[in-house]
Amino acid sequence: MPEHATINTIDDVLRELDAIIAHCLDNNDAAGIFAYVYRRTTARVKEGILDRCFEDNERMERLDVVFARRYIDAYRQWERGGLPTPAWQQAFEACRRPLAIFQHVLLGMNAHITFDLGIAAAEVAPGTAIESLKSDFMAINGLLEDIVDELQSRIGRVSPLFFVADWLGGRRDEALINLNIRKARELAWALACRLAPAENPERDVYILSAGELCLTLGRLIESPPGLLQPVLKLVTWVEEKNIRRALEKLQR
Repeated sequence: MPEHATINTIDDVLRELDAIIAHCLDNNDAAGIFAYVYRRTTARVKEGILDRCFEDNERMERLDVVFARRYIDAYRQWERGGLPTPAWQQAFEACRRPLAIFQHVLLGMNAHITFDLGIAAAEVAPGTAIESLKSDFMAINGLLEDIVDELQSRIGRVSPLFFVADWLGGRRDEALINLNIRKARELAWALACRLAPAENPERDVYILSAGELCLTLGRLIESPPGLLQPVLKLVTWVEEKNIRRALEKLQR
Protein backbone atom coordinates (compact mmCIF):
# COMPACT_ATOMS: atom_id res chain seq x y z
CA MET A 1 0.00 0.00 0.00
CA PRO A 2 1.29 3.48 -0.84
CA GLU A 3 2.31 5.91 1.85
CA HIS A 4 0.32 9.07 2.56
CA ALA A 5 2.70 11.14 0.42
CA THR A 6 1.06 9.56 -2.63
CA ILE A 7 -2.53 10.05 -1.40
CA ASN A 8 -3.19 13.60 -2.45
CA THR A 9 -6.26 13.35 -4.68
CA ILE A 10 -9.58 11.53 -4.75
CA ASP A 11 -8.17 9.28 -7.48
CA ASP A 12 -5.39 8.29 -5.07
CA VAL A 13 -8.03 7.52 -2.45
CA LEU A 14 -10.03 5.38 -4.88
CA ARG A 15 -6.92 3.39 -5.80
CA GLU A 16 -6.16 2.81 -2.13
CA LEU A 17 -9.73 1.67 -1.46
CA ASP A 18 -9.49 -0.70 -4.42
CA ALA A 19 -6.34 -2.17 -2.85
CA ILE A 20 -8.10 -2.63 0.49
CA ILE A 21 -11.07 -4.32 -1.18
CA ALA A 22 -8.71 -6.64 -3.10
CA HIS A 23 -6.91 -7.51 0.14
CA CYS A 24 -10.23 -8.29 1.82
CA LEU A 25 -11.26 -10.47 -1.15
CA ASP A 26 -8.03 -12.44 -0.87
CA ASN A 27 -8.50 -12.90 2.88
CA ASN A 28 -12.28 -13.40 3.01
CA ASP A 29 -12.39 -10.39 5.34
CA ALA A 30 -15.72 -8.76 6.23
CA ALA A 31 -13.91 -5.40 6.51
CA GLY A 32 -14.26 -5.28 2.74
CA ILE A 33 -18.00 -4.66 3.07
CA PHE A 34 -17.57 -1.16 4.46
CA ALA A 35 -14.59 -0.56 2.16
CA TYR A 36 -16.85 -1.26 -0.83
CA VAL A 37 -19.58 1.10 0.42
CA TYR A 38 -16.99 3.78 1.16
CA ARG A 39 -15.43 3.36 -2.27
CA ARG A 40 -18.82 3.87 -3.92
CA THR A 41 -19.64 6.98 -1.89
CA THR A 42 -16.19 8.44 -2.57
CA ALA A 43 -16.75 7.94 -6.29
CA ARG A 44 -20.06 9.81 -5.96
CA VAL A 45 -18.35 12.70 -4.17
CA LYS A 46 -15.77 12.80 -6.97
CA GLU A 47 -18.62 13.14 -9.48
CA GLY A 48 -20.00 16.05 -7.46
CA ILE A 49 -16.62 17.79 -7.45
CA LEU A 50 -16.16 17.29 -11.20
CA ASP A 51 -19.66 18.69 -11.76
CA ARG A 52 -18.69 21.75 -9.63
CA CYS A 53 -21.52 21.06 -7.17
CA PHE A 54 -19.79 22.80 -4.27
CA GLU A 55 -18.91 26.37 -3.40
CA ASP A 56 -15.25 25.41 -2.98
CA ASN A 57 -14.61 22.22 -4.94
CA GLU A 58 -10.85 22.22 -4.34
CA ARG A 59 -11.35 22.37 -0.58
CA MET A 60 -13.89 19.55 -0.77
CA GLU A 61 -11.30 17.37 -2.46
CA ARG A 62 -8.80 18.21 0.31
CA LEU A 63 -11.43 17.28 2.90
CA ASP A 64 -12.13 14.00 1.12
CA VAL A 65 -8.42 13.14 1.13
CA VAL A 66 -7.82 14.08 4.78
CA PHE A 67 -10.98 12.20 5.75
CA ALA A 68 -10.01 9.08 3.79
CA ARG A 69 -6.51 9.01 5.28
CA ARG A 70 -8.03 8.42 8.71
CA TYR A 71 -9.75 5.25 7.48
CA ILE A 72 -6.69 4.13 5.53
CA ASP A 73 -4.51 4.69 8.61
CA ALA A 74 -6.89 2.70 10.78
CA TYR A 75 -7.01 -0.19 8.32
CA ARG A 76 -3.22 -0.28 7.97
CA GLN A 77 -2.72 -0.25 11.73
CA TRP A 78 -5.20 -3.07 12.20
CA GLU A 79 -3.65 -5.20 9.46
CA ARG A 80 -0.19 -4.72 10.97
CA GLY A 81 -1.37 -5.82 14.40
CA GLY A 82 -1.55 -2.31 15.83
CA LEU A 83 -4.38 -0.53 17.59
CA PRO A 84 -6.39 2.04 15.62
CA THR A 85 -8.77 4.46 17.30
CA PRO A 86 -11.22 2.63 19.62
CA ALA A 87 -14.19 3.09 17.26
CA TRP A 88 -12.26 1.51 14.40
CA GLN A 89 -10.96 -1.23 16.66
CA GLN A 90 -14.58 -1.99 17.55
CA ALA A 91 -15.62 -2.08 13.88
CA PHE A 92 -12.71 -4.29 12.79
CA GLU A 93 -13.12 -6.70 15.71
CA ALA A 94 -16.79 -7.07 14.74
CA CYS A 95 -15.66 -8.34 11.33
CA ARG A 96 -14.65 -11.56 13.10
CA ARG A 97 -18.18 -12.12 14.38
CA PRO A 98 -21.30 -13.34 12.53
CA LEU A 99 -23.09 -10.01 12.15
CA ALA A 100 -25.47 -8.95 9.39
CA ILE A 101 -23.87 -7.25 6.41
CA PHE A 102 -25.85 -4.12 7.22
CA GLN A 103 -24.37 -4.07 10.74
CA HIS A 104 -20.85 -4.02 9.28
CA VAL A 105 -21.85 -1.05 7.12
CA LEU A 106 -23.27 0.83 10.12
CA LEU A 107 -20.24 0.11 12.31
CA GLY A 108 -17.97 1.50 9.62
CA MET A 109 -20.18 4.57 9.24
CA ASN A 110 -20.14 5.06 12.99
CA ALA A 111 -16.35 5.07 13.20
CA HIS A 112 -15.71 7.05 10.05
CA ILE A 113 -18.53 9.59 9.96
CA THR A 114 -19.47 10.13 13.59
CA PHE A 115 -15.83 10.29 14.71
CA ASP A 116 -13.37 10.78 11.83
CA LEU A 117 -15.31 13.30 9.77
CA GLY A 118 -15.51 16.03 12.41
CA ILE A 119 -11.78 15.79 13.09
CA ALA A 120 -10.99 15.95 9.36
CA ALA A 121 -13.28 18.95 8.81
CA ALA A 122 -11.66 20.89 11.65
CA GLU A 123 -8.23 20.14 10.19
CA VAL A 124 -9.19 21.39 6.71
CA ALA A 125 -11.04 24.47 8.02
CA PRO A 126 -9.51 25.48 11.37
CA GLY A 127 -10.62 28.40 13.50
CA THR A 128 -13.27 30.68 12.04
CA ALA A 129 -12.87 29.07 8.61
CA ILE A 130 -15.11 26.24 9.77
CA GLU A 131 -18.26 28.31 9.17
CA SER A 132 -17.39 28.79 5.51
CA LEU A 133 -17.31 25.00 5.14
CA LYS A 134 -20.84 24.42 6.43
CA SER A 135 -22.75 24.76 3.15
CA ASP A 136 -20.53 22.31 1.27
CA PHE A 137 -20.37 19.97 4.25
CA MET A 138 -24.16 19.73 4.35
CA ALA A 139 -24.44 19.45 0.55
CA ILE A 140 -22.72 16.07 0.79
CA ASN A 141 -25.86 14.70 2.50
CA GLY A 142 -27.82 14.96 -0.73
CA LEU A 143 -25.14 13.19 -2.73
CA LEU A 144 -24.99 10.33 -0.23
CA GLU A 145 -28.76 9.94 -0.10
CA ASP A 146 -28.84 9.77 -3.90
CA ILE A 147 -27.01 6.43 -3.85
CA VAL A 148 -29.04 4.75 -1.09
CA ASP A 149 -31.28 3.02 -3.65
CA GLU A 150 -28.26 1.63 -5.47
CA LEU A 151 -26.61 0.42 -2.27
CA GLN A 152 -29.82 -1.23 -1.09
CA SER A 153 -30.15 -3.04 -4.40
CA ARG A 154 -26.59 -4.32 -4.19
CA ILE A 155 -26.88 -5.37 -0.54
CA GLY A 156 -30.08 -7.21 -1.48
CA ARG A 157 -28.02 -9.45 -3.76
CA VAL A 158 -26.30 -10.98 -0.75
CA SER A 159 -28.90 -10.32 1.97
CA PRO A 160 -32.34 -11.48 0.72
CA LEU A 161 -34.28 -10.40 3.80
CA PHE A 162 -32.91 -6.89 3.43
CA PHE A 163 -35.34 -6.49 0.52
CA VAL A 164 -38.13 -8.19 2.48
CA ALA A 165 -37.69 -5.57 5.18
CA ASP A 166 -37.83 -2.91 2.47
CA TRP A 167 -41.18 -4.27 1.22
CA LEU A 168 -42.70 -4.78 4.67
CA GLY A 169 -41.55 -1.38 5.87
CA GLY A 170 -42.97 0.51 2.91
CA ARG A 171 -39.43 1.80 2.16
CA ARG A 172 -39.18 3.19 5.67
CA ASP A 173 -35.88 1.39 6.06
CA GLU A 174 -34.47 3.57 3.28
CA ALA A 175 -35.53 6.60 5.29
CA LEU A 176 -33.79 5.03 8.28
CA ILE A 177 -30.56 4.62 6.32
CA ASN A 178 -30.73 8.23 5.24
CA LEU A 179 -31.53 9.23 8.82
CA ASN A 180 -28.45 7.38 10.06
CA ILE A 181 -26.30 9.22 7.54
CA ARG A 182 -27.80 12.60 8.41
CA LYS A 183 -27.57 12.07 12.17
CA ALA A 184 -23.98 10.86 11.94
CA ARG A 185 -23.06 13.90 9.85
CA GLU A 186 -24.85 16.23 12.28
CA LEU A 187 -22.76 14.79 15.10
CA ALA A 188 -19.65 15.17 12.94
CA TRP A 189 -20.44 18.81 12.21
CA ALA A 190 -21.01 19.56 15.89
CA LEU A 191 -17.63 17.98 16.68
CA ALA A 192 -15.94 19.96 13.90
CA CYS A 193 -17.34 23.24 15.26
CA ARG A 194 -15.99 22.43 18.73
CA LEU A 195 -12.58 21.32 17.48
CA ALA A 196 -11.88 24.04 14.90
CA PRO A 197 -11.18 26.84 17.44
CA ALA A 198 -10.01 24.56 20.26
CA GLU A 199 -6.49 24.02 21.56
CA ASN A 200 -5.12 21.31 23.82
CA PRO A 201 -6.06 20.09 26.36
CA GLU A 202 -9.62 21.14 25.47
CA ARG A 203 -9.31 19.61 22.00
CA ASP A 204 -8.27 16.24 23.42
CA VAL A 205 -11.27 16.27 25.77
CA TYR A 206 -13.65 16.80 22.83
CA ILE A 207 -12.06 13.98 20.85
CA LEU A 208 -12.16 11.62 23.83
CA SER A 209 -15.84 12.41 24.41
CA ALA A 210 -16.67 11.82 20.74
CA GLY A 211 -14.83 8.51 20.84
CA GLU A 212 -16.79 7.36 23.88
CA LEU A 213 -20.05 8.26 22.13
CA CYS A 214 -18.99 6.23 19.09
CA LEU A 215 -18.26 3.19 21.24
CA THR A 216 -21.69 3.45 22.86
CA LEU A 217 -23.40 3.70 19.47
CA GLY A 218 -21.29 0.83 18.18
CA ARG A 219 -22.41 -1.44 21.01
CA LEU A 220 -26.04 -0.64 20.13
CA ILE A 221 -25.39 -1.49 16.49
CA GLU A 222 -23.80 -4.82 17.43
CA SER A 223 -26.45 -5.75 20.02
CA PRO A 224 -29.63 -3.75 19.40
CA PRO A 225 -32.40 -3.83 21.99
CA GLY A 226 -35.83 -5.42 21.76
CA LEU A 227 -37.10 -7.22 18.68
CA LEU A 228 -34.26 -6.01 16.49
CA GLN A 229 -31.97 -8.69 17.89
CA PRO A 230 -33.96 -11.73 16.65
CA VAL A 231 -34.77 -9.94 13.38
CA LEU A 232 -31.08 -9.37 12.69
CA LYS A 233 -30.31 -13.00 13.50
CA LEU A 234 -32.84 -14.04 10.87
CA VAL A 235 -31.42 -11.58 8.35
CA THR A 236 -27.91 -12.92 9.02
CA TRP A 237 -29.06 -16.54 8.76
CA VAL A 238 -30.09 -16.21 5.10
CA GLU A 239 -27.21 -13.97 3.98
CA GLU A 240 -24.27 -15.02 1.84
CA LYS A 241 -21.74 -16.32 4.37
CA ASN A 242 -18.69 -16.38 2.12
CA ILE A 243 -17.30 -12.84 2.24
CA ARG A 244 -15.41 -13.21 -1.03
CA ARG A 245 -18.58 -14.22 -2.89
CA ALA A 246 -20.54 -11.46 -1.13
CA LEU A 247 -18.02 -8.79 -2.16
CA GLU A 248 -17.94 -10.08 -5.73
CA LYS A 249 -21.76 -9.85 -5.92
CA LEU A 250 -21.75 -6.36 -4.41
CA GLN A 251 -19.32 -5.14 -7.07
CA ARG A 252 -21.13 -6.54 -10.13
